[in-house]
Amino acid sequence: MATKKVLTTVKVNLKAGEATPAAPLGPILGQHGVAIMDFVKAYNDKTAEKKGQVIPAVITIYEDRSFDFELRLAPVSEMIKKTLKIEKGSGATPRDIVGTLSDSQVNEIAREKMADLNTDNIEAAKRIVAGTARSMGVKINGKN
Repeated sequence: MATKKVLTTVKVNLKAGEATPAAPLGPILGQHGVAIMDFVKAYNDKTAEKKGQVIPAVITIYEDRSFDFELRLAPVSEMIKKTLKIEKGSGATPRDIVGTLSDSQVNEIAREKMADLNTDNIEAAKRIVAGTARSMGVKINGKN
């Protein structure tokens, strides 16, 4: 069997188990002629046990309008919010600090997210997590 020709690849961040054909998903998939409800059903089935989390999906769309998708880990910002049990980051960084991560929490998030980051160096991964935390108004163990 010949391999399918890839038309495009799309990355979307969706709430696990709660994807709908509404924006942003509908217009993105619709312009490529993909059966939106087929994707929504498959995504929701695959992510049902992680309901409430934001789970990115990388969707590969083929020329025959079929698709495959791969789930990624939650964005670093979502992992930080979950760890600190906060709703959102600061709207006025660096003035307003919304929480503090310990070095071990930064390390844990970096190790968990390592597969999706473009590094295999734990120190670089920790710097990526720390940078995201800083931009959200989260201190790292007293450091800013």
